Amino acid sequence: MKLKSLLFLAIGSLFLTACEKAPEQMAFSGKTMGTTYTVKYIDNGKVNLPKIEDVQQQVDAVLKEVNNQMSTYQKDSEISRFNQSQEVNVPFTVSADFAKVTQEAIRLNRVTEGALDVTVGKLVNLWGFGPDKRLNKAPSAEQIAQFSPSVGIDKLSVNTEGGFSLTKKVPALYLDLSSIAKGFGVDKVAEQLEQFGVENYLVEIGGELRGKGKNAQGNDWRIAIEQPALVQGEKAQIVVPLHNLGMATSGDYRNYFEDEQGNRLSHIIDPKALRPVNHNLASITVLAPTSMTADGLSTGLFVLGEEKALEVAEREHLAVFLIIKRGSSFETKMSSEFEKIINQK
Repeated sequence: MKLKSLLFLAIGSLFLTACEKAPEQMAFSGKTMGTTYTVKYIDNGKVNLPKIEDVQQQVDAVLKEVNNQMSTYQKDSEISRFNQSQEVNVPFTVSADFAKVTQEAIRLNRVTEGALDVTVGKLVNLWGFGPDKRLNKAPSAEQIAQFSPSVGIDKLSVNTEGGFSLTKKVPALYLDLSSIAKGFGVDKVAEQLEQFGVENYLVEIGGELRGKGKNAQGNDWRIAIEQPALVQGEKAQIVVPLHNLGMATSGDYRNYFEDEQGNRLSHIIDPKALRPVNHNLASITVLAPTSMTADGLSTGLFVLGEEKALEVAEREHLAVFLIIKRGSSFETKMSSEFEKIINQK
């Protein structure tokens, strides 16, 4: 009996080993929010995951809902209907997600000392970076002054008790969540994957990322930040282990135009100056617990510029990496928290 039991256990062990599934990377991509997305996840056989086409179908549905809530390019979205409303001090009912993103934007406004301000939407449009594009012509001082009274996070409030609503304090308030909504979309996709039982994944939308767990080789997901040629030397990339973190980058090297005088105008608006930022910070990458937070912080800290961004990062224990223009060359800097992450073993 003892020999038979041992033989049975041995056979059972072999059977279980034979049935174990080697980790397999699944991947798909698509379009959303005026850009592209990519999803990678590991099927290790621990749970019975849906077919990959069913996973993508659900991801597309999640992203469509985010657009329905927060896209200023959709005239019937929640945010567009809120922006069209002229009612003052009257709660405007919104979805829980819309309220959540707006609430985080208000919190990050405080963290960045007012630099992230989601009420600059009309100025974004005026300078030609919103739904209504303009070509190579900066607005006049009179046009800018016209929109100044509607800018300011103090003119917006969020209520989350007994329902979700936003309230305007001025009728012309225009909300633009593009500086944070893309990161939120990454987080929503990540949540959906986890609901399926996925434990290891990497989600990217237009350069904003979130990673969890390990890749098919059992290593942390690793993301390379390209450095400008003039600072590369022998090390062309900074490699970041994206272990349960969100990552976002803001800069003025992709979305800009030149005005009639040939001045390069960034798509990121300084809410205090009411015009595109003008400093030597080329880009800033932020790591945070969620992609939404990383997305919002990267915009706000970029507005602040090199010195102030690093000051805030050290004070708030934020992980940031900066690429700075120095005349015809570049240099890089990083916060203490960022250095800890890239040096962790």
